[in-house]
Amino acid sequence: MNTPREQTLTQADPITLEVVRNALVAIVMEMTDNLIRTAYSPIAAEIKDFSIGLLDANGDSIAQAPNGVPMFCADLNATIKRGLEIYAEEGFADGDIILSNDTETNGQHVNNMAAYSPIVANGEVVAFAAVRSHWIDVGGVAVGSMPGNSRDIFSEGIQIPFMKVYRAGKPDESVLRLIKTNSRFPELVMGDMRAQISACRLGEQRFLDLIKRYGRDAVMACIHRIWDEAETVARAAVTKIPDGTYEAACVLDNDGLNLDKPIPLKVKVVIAGSDMTIDFSGMSPPVQGPFNSRASGTIARVAFKYLTTPQMAITEGGFRNLKIVCPEGTILSAPPTAPMSWFNMAVVSTIDLVLRAVQPAMPDAITAGSADNIGMSHISGIDPRTGRVFQTFAPFLGGWGARPNGDGPSAVVSLVQGDVRFMPIEVQETVTPIRVLEFGLHNDSGGPGRYRGGLGIVLGREVLTDAEFHGRFERTKDAPWGFAGGKPGVVTHSVFRHEGQPDRPAPLKCEGMPLKKGDQEFSYTSGGGGIGLPWTRDPERVRNDVLNGYVSIDAAREQYGVVLNKASLDIDETATVARRRILNSKEPT
Repeated sequence: MNTPREQTLTQADPITLEVVRNALVAIVMEMTDNLIRTAYSPIAAEIKDFSIGLLDANGDSIAQAPNGVPMFCADLNATIKRGLEIYAEEGFADGDIILSNDTETNGQHVNNMAAYSPIVANGEVVAFAAVRSHWIDVGGVAVGSMPGNSRDIFSEGIQIPFMKVYRAGKPDESVLRLIKTNSRFPELVMGDMRAQISACRLGEQRFLDLIKRYGRDAVMACIHRIWDEAETVARAAVTKIPDGTYEAACVLDNDGLNLDKPIPLKVKVVIAGSDMTIDFSGMSPPVQGPFNSRASGTIARVAFKYLTTPQMAITEGGFRNLKIVCPEGTILSAPPTAPMSWFNMAVVSTIDLVLRAVQPAMPDAITAGSADNIGMSHISGIDPRTGRVFQTFAPFLGGWGARPNGDGPSAVVSLVQGDVRFMPIEVQETVTPIRVLEFGLHNDSGGPGRYRGGLGIVLGREVLTDAEFHGRFERTKDAPWGFAGGKPGVVTHSVFRHEGQPDRPAPLKCEGMPLKKGDQEFSYTSGGGGIGLPWTRDPERVRNDVLNGYVSIDAAREQYGVVLNKASLDIDETATVARRRILNSKEPT
């Protein structure tokens, strides 16, 4: 029976509501810090490819760490709900840890492993603490478990279908041996798993502390109030978008196997009052290569949140006015046995497409197209210093599209990767036999416009031993788009170099191409699209771009109509007026 104070707090008084609201966010952020400090692999500790959340006893999102990967937005729900179905009879005990990378439920590559634990108060499950993290290797035919030429999920690695690795606090050694045996990096994988478990245990304790302080009913009342408030804000945001049906389309280069066959992506967004429907019915059917997924719900929620409540914490209530249409049999709703190692290639472009679709209705709020790519091509082999397998792993850095009132950010991860970080050069050179030769901005890669697209990067690497190159580049045919006369960004390309030999193009998609000691690979990544006619950009800003190395003198003249003295880099006012007059006369009316 509730105490008088608990009965009062059940009404979620404003002060308690704010304390609980901030406490929930503080819990998931502390879990994040715990994971980073204790993780073994650079993917978790340095790159931070994970998401962390608290969910209620039904598997609905209570809070998610704001510095996690947006691509995992509220995607832990399905994992918890499926676990509840599987363990309906057995139930959950205090100290249980459930592990799953099941593709039928998760809809992602098998590297993304979820670990979660029940939070038990007075013998009853009141919530769950969960951590999804990218494991560096879970077996399969390729180092890193992300083959670019896989034809089914079985070649990509082991699946753990909702198995209890800990039961009532005791490890199941047989399951742990199975996991350890199926990875090329068992120490890193097991260390990361223990870090996930540690973060879950911390989340359990902090949530129980909150219940102990205010009472379960009061805390849950606050959570439901937070959900209701998020729904109110989300509905108000959608109401501001004019009713109508909005559509957009683009293409991926190919699926990694059929290199001459583009993959069409198409989205439809329907606004009706305060409700939004995101419809993926027009998507490509499943493909032979590993670009498939079952992550349509996650994709829609990420795009929806960008459009409605980008500053609010992720909670269940913020998605109540979102409807998702995705029939079975699309690239986003593929059979669970389909290859999915590069599922995220379609994900990031699809989210950008949703923004593109509604841009006519929200021209002051939508950015131009971004460098929709995920992972830089990586290099693997045997490290002669240790005799063990190594692989590089670096998130793709490119340019985001221009904003309606400013230039796009340069050298950043994709729209859906959030707080993912580029692995420090010093760490790369320490843990792999690789020398980084160049790391800087890719000039002239940002789409010209009144507001310029962000720049991509140049990354040059030399292998210090014989190795293999794995091509992972996408969206090299359909460039990041511009708006209102802004031009598209420059697409990604890559070259191989060896001392005394001419450059030769590197394949944008390949698996296991041999490299000899001393071979070099240089990636030049995409820039974002521009917004507005380039020759309306302030000439002084163009000059500053040239001074900073963002734009070349030639591009300043040809694209922006700004003529600079090559010696002094001063603006030639007369020549600039004449050049801009010519550019403007060529613009279609």
